[in-house]
Order: sequence, then structure tokens, then C-alpha cells
Amino acid sequence: MKRLSLVIAALALTLSFTAMAPSAQAADYVIDTRGAHAFVQFRVQHLGYSWLYGRFNTFDGAFSYDDASPATSKISVTIDTASIDTNHAERDKHLRSADFLDVGKFPKATFVSTAISVNGDGSAKLSGDFTLHGVTKPITLDVKKMGEGKDPWGGYRVGFEGSTTITMADYGMTYNLGPLATQAEIILSFEGMRK
Repeated sequence: MKRLSLVIAALALTLSFTAMAPSAQAADYVIDTRGAHAFVQFRVQHLGYSWLYGRFNTFDGAFSYDDASPATSKISVTIDTASIDTNHAERDKHLRSADFLDVGKFPKATFVSTAISVNGDGSAKLSGDFTLHGVTKPITLDVKKMGEGKDPWGGYRVGFEGSTTITMADYGMTYNLGPLATQAEIILSFEGMRK
């Protein structure tokens, strides 16, 4: 009887320590596009005189994140290329054409992460495969965690911002916009809502 009591006590102690141990699993998040707390933006030099800014209005994505082990994080994003918006209807029509995005043939652009290197100051290098205009190439984004915590509606959120620069010809877009307009800077800014 004494031995049984010791076994039960040991089991109870083990369970209590297990309950207190932090989870080793990352939480899953959905990017909050419905609440418009996420943006996929870009900018391109216009003739070397100014910046032309634009965005993609329709996209979605999800990611996993564990603050205790950020290097295990993963993200995937899908962009509707026809949703490009530079606040100019004729220009947007041209950008959707075969000269640029060719949205009839390539309706989606995607990013799928492959690795993340954490710097220890809230910033990281996020590597992944970016598919645009039917071409997939590895890219790396400079990423910064903006913050995380409970929201006023009983949920939990975490936010990030990242950017990278691509050369458009690498993705088969060679329309001549001048020597200073060969690259596009892409900026991702998003909040994720924990599932």
C-alpha cells in the first residue's frame, strides 16, 4: 500500500511538472486580410525621377510562430496578381498585360519560406521560394517582429514587417522602363491571428 502511494505521488508530481512546462510547438496563425491588417506593397523607380507605389489588394496566407523558438517559424502567402493597384486604372491595365504580370496566364504569385535566421534583436532573415510570372527563385526578406499579445476581442495576434528587392528581368519581365526601373522593392506588413 505504501509503495502504491509513492507511485501515485510520483505520477502526480510528474504530471504537475509536465503541465507547467512550456509547449514546444509553434502556434498557427492566419494573416488578417479580412480586417485589412495586412499589406503587400511595392515600389519601383519611375524614370529615376520619383517612386511609383502600388499594392496587391487580394492575397491570403498563414504562418506558424513560436516566440521561444523563432527559427522554426514558417510562412506561406498567395497573391492574386490581377488585384494590382497603383491608383491609376490605365497603368494597372498595362501592368496586368503580357508586358508585365500577364495575369491571364499567371494569376497567382506565391511565397513559401524555406529557412529563417534569427538575429536576436527581433529581426531575422527569412528565406523562401518566390514564384512570380511563372518563375520561381529563392529570395531573402529582412524581417522585423512588430509585437504580439492579446487583442480587445479575446484573440491573440503577432505582427511582422519584411522587405526585399527583386530584379524584374529575373522573373521574365523585361519591358523597358529605363535603366533605373529594373528592380522592385516588395514590402510585406501583416498581423496574424492565432487559430
